[in-house]
Amino acid sequence: MRREMVALLVLMLAAAGCGGGYTGESTTTAASATTQTAAAEPSPTDLLHAVFARGELNCGVNEILPGFGYKDSEGVFTGFDVDLCRAVAAAILGDAQAVRYRSLNSATRFEAVNSGLIDLLSRNTTWTQSRDTDLGLDFGPTTYYDGQQLMAKGAAGFHSMSTLEDIEGAVVCANAGTTTEKNISEAAAAAGVNITLNTFEDANIVLENFSSGACDVVTGDGSALVSRKATEGAAGDDWVIFPQVPISKEPLGPVWIQNQSRFGDVVTWTVFAMLIAEEKGITSSNVDDMLNVDGEASRLFGATEDELQTKMGLPADAFYQVIKQVGNYAEVFDRHLTPLALGRGLNALYTDGGLLYPPPAR
Repeated sequence: MRREMVALLVLMLAAAGCGGGYTGESTTTAASATTQTAAAEPSPTDLLHAVFARGELNCGVNEILPGFGYKDSEGVFTGFDVDLCRAVAAAILGDAQAVRYRSLNSATRFEAVNSGLIDLLSRNTTWTQSRDTDLGLDFGPTTYYDGQQLMAKGAAGFHSMSTLEDIEGAVVCANAGTTTEKNISEAAAAAGVNITLNTFEDANIVLENFSSGACDVVTGDGSALVSRKATEGAAGDDWVIFPQVPISKEPLGPVWIQNQSRFGDVVTWTVFAMLIAEEKGITSSNVDDMLNVDGEASRLFGATEDELQTKMGLPADAFYQVIKQVGNYAEVFDRHLTPLALGRGLNALYTDGGLLYPPPAR
């Protein structure tokens, strides 16, 4: 029913806009059956409007990184980053399943954003100055704080306390088109360590070369190395990850094309809503009973007249749908990353010693 009402809204917008753009205001009915007034109508090039009109979110993801983005033998996508796509679709369209996934490698992901092939990139992507400026991208809140590490084989004499200096003379393999290449080159040079760096666009090829012995060491985001080690079965038992302190900062999060602030606000507050829900102990199971736990929750989940979602161009219950259909941040983390033995660490709420600190919903 909610998707039918969104479709009706789009038809109304199209009728109002014939011959000269969009003017005036429109209304939409949320799942709670409360009629809400939408924000001022956007131009046809507005990305948020385009997603509404299409009725589907185009989301770029990984398909070969268990825990974050993975496509199984039946073509089903799962993972921490995949669930963010689902959460944004729930916020905009009221349906977490209204997503068309695009499998992208590290070399093609940014062109997919800039070309309009995808609306949102949710694929273990590091926020950097060059990407934020030179590549014409905008980044949302960091959803996973990571850092680059190395992985080698215990049989070759490496262990969890090994250091960068221990890879002297090694052949190191990494993904092409990532921050990984420059990081390892600069770190090795600063430490006076000589390495041979080989890069490949396909992460599976990187791992194949490591498994076969063509590479002595593989390097990447620590979480990605943990994922690979944990999913390789007996072969991964001899693999060790080091150094203890990562050689770089890798804040990972969602990405979209620059100058789409309405769409960006929705992605940003989708993440914040999931964090605020965790703060308050609001989950997919109890959200219906917790709508009025306090004023902030009532506003954020559309239970009161002073809600702010309609001012963003969304149904009042947009973030309620996020929690109900996808879950809060902790639920998503536990669903996909806890089974890989990845702890919360920096990715805990600020109240638990982490870096996740959502602004207030008011």
